[in-house]
Amino acid sequence: MMNTLQLVVLGVMVFAFTSCSTVRVAADYDRQADFSSYKTFAFFKPGIDKAEVSDLDKKRILRAIEAQLTAKGFSKSSDPDMLVSIFTKTKENINVYNNNFGYGGLYGWGWSPWFWNTGYNTVSSTTEGTLYIDFIDGEKKELVWQGMGTSALVTTGNIEKKEERINEIVAEIIARYPPGSYKK
Repeated sequence: MMNTLQLVVLGVMVFAFTSCSTVRVAADYDRQADFSSYKTFAFFKPGIDKAEVSDLDKKRILRAIEAQLTAKGFSKSSDPDMLVSIFTKTKENINVYNNNFGYGGLYGWGWSPWFWNTGYNTVSSTTEGTLYIDFIDGEKKELVWQGMGTSALVTTGNIEKKEERINEIVAEIIARYPPGSYKK
C-alpha cells in the first residue's frame, strides 16, 4: 500500500515539474514614447556584446527577435527608428523534496526505531534564465520599452529543443509590444 502511494506522489511530482514549461513575462515602457513612430530597427551591438550568453545563443536570440519584429511589420535598417539590445541572467535552482512516509505504528506516523528515514528524498537542479529585450529610441538613445521573460532553460545537448525554447521565450516577450497590444 505504501509503495503505491509513494509511486503516485512521485508521478505527480514528475508530471508537475516536467509540465512547467511556461514563460513568466513582464514589460515596462515610457508613457511619453510614441510607439507608432517606430518602423525600422537595428541591433545595438555594444549592448548585445555585454550579454553573458554564448555567441551561438546570441545568434539564436537575435534571429528570433528579428523574425518576431519582421512579423509585426518592422524592417531592419542602417538608419533605424529603434535600436534593440539584450541582457541575460541565469540562476541555478536546487530543489530538495522530502517524503517521510514511513511505518509508525506505536511510535507515531513516519517514525519507527526499526525504519529510520523510510521515505525517499529527491534532489534536482534546474537552470532558470531571464532574457531582457530593450527597445531604445534611435534618435534620443533612450530606453522606451523593456520586455523580460524568465523560464527554465534547456541545458541538454538537444540543439533543436534549445532553439525552440529561445523562440518561445522571445515570442512571449515581443507579444507584449507595443504597449496595450497584448491579448491573452
